[in-house]
Amino acid sequence: MARGIETKCLHLEEEEGSSDNYGAISYPIYQTATYAHKGVGRSTGYDYSRLQNPTRSHLEKVVATLENGIDALAFSTGMAAITLLMELFRPGDHLIVDADLYGGSIRLFNNVSEKNGITFSSIDCYKEDVESYINESTKAVYIETPTNPMMNVTDIEALSKIAKRNNILLIVDNTFLSPYFQNPLDLGADIVVHSGTKYLGGHNDTLAGFLVTNREDISEKFRFLIKTTGAGLAPFDSWLILRGIKTLGIRMEKSQQNAIVIAEWLKGRSEVTKVIYPGLQEHLGYEIMKRQAKGFGAMLTFQLESKEFALGILEKVRMIKFAESLGGVETLITYPTTQTHADVPKEIREKNGITESTLRLSVGIEDVKDLLDELEKVFDELDGELNGREKS
Repeated sequence: MARGIETKCLHLEEEEGSSDNYGAISYPIYQTATYAHKGVGRSTGYDYSRLQNPTRSHLEKVVATLENGIDALAFSTGMAAITLLMELFRPGDHLIVDADLYGGSIRLFNNVSEKNGITFSSIDCYKEDVESYINESTKAVYIETPTNPMMNVTDIEALSKIAKRNNILLIVDNTFLSPYFQNPLDLGADIVVHSGTKYLGGHNDTLAGFLVTNREDISEKFRFLIKTTGAGLAPFDSWLILRGIKTLGIRMEKSQQNAIVIAEWLKGRSEVTKVIYPGLQEHLGYEIMKRQAKGFGAMLTFQLESKEFALGILEKVRMIKFAESLGGVETLITYPTTQTHADVPKEIREKNGITESTLRLSVGIEDVKDLLDELEKVFDELDGELNGREKS
């Protein structure tokens, strides 16, 4: 019988009945760089921690299980994972990428991958005819869904059919929903990307990245590349991510519950001109999300009536932290213009809908009443200050 994902976050089936690790419930941290051999050609299965480490290996098995893949590789950061991913491609290769992506991914593609001879077509994959951009050099389509920060939703299954028809890869960054809410491999993707720093770790205390695949040929290439480039996740960080994954389910559920309440509250404020959350029925991707995901996540973006009001919120929040990143237990508010997308040219940001009055909220697991109380206090104070200034 297939196990539920909450159980998969805690247990690997092959662990049961094992006498390894002295019965330790918390998987041990194997803080070692190298391993002794019993003789020539008689390896324990571990030779050098750049190649593999038992703690990292255990984490990779857990993540592969959660994403229903055959293999997962753990990296020092999400960007390290994407950097290695790009080593699948050669000079002259062409990729179609989502126009609305995390700014760090755009920076990598524009400043490193293009230098190495790879070309890109940046399009709105959720609404444009992707197939019309495919040419004889196209090797992959790379998307986020929902996207960062504008929450655009792409139909993964429909896109996978296009990719397979044209013999190209479909790569999906699944960071925003985590494997708890969405499994792109089941929908036809070839590779899944995660910033493990976010929901998988869940506590804003370590960095990690993952690549997951259900294809043996891709797994073999990734294993060779990680051995060669050396960006594997360290043992202690692997243990921290393992610890975070144990509570993935309850964190995702609670954060989502809070996000829905906050999205509705924001809709009722006159100072907010737009709330973008895929769990709202008016969101263009709402029906697609219901088909391809098990939830809507806890990320939302909203537009304010002015830049001044947006900056005022960032100055006044206290319990809600003005910080980069997302997916932790604490609620974080981010200003994409100067943080996540600072290196994206202004004209591209604005074309994608990111303005100087755009804020992104990663909703945590606090008591939602406390979050609403803080937001209401901040909004009301700003209303008084700004309206008073206009009258004077």
